[in-house]
Amino acid sequence: MKIKKNDNVIVIAGKDRGKTGKVTRALPREDKVIIAGVNIRKIHKKVSKNRKQGEIIEQSFPMHVSNVMIIDPKTSKKTRIGYKVIGKEKTRIAKKSGSPIA
Repeated sequence: MKIKKNDNVIVIAGKDRGKTGKVTRALPREDKVIIAGVNIRKIHKKVSKNRKQGEIIEQSFPMHVSNVMIIDPKTSKKTRIGYKVIGKEKTRIAKKSGSPIA
């Protein structure tokens, strides 16, 4: 999986198409990512010892990695990811501009 935690991505498919956000968590075994503020669902929490009342919480849910693309740091547009070996280090680069992705 080429998308990692703290990457800025844009959603290219689904109900949240066009939204951007930062990856808060990557789930490589399931090929999914959780993006802050995207794919939000409402969760109904029951009353417990910690809570006096039940409540409805909005939470970001995982989204398949094929539905997102990384944002090029140079041009701020969506791009594919490539790899380049510089010295002994393998770094990720943006295919459109060739700039390295942090």
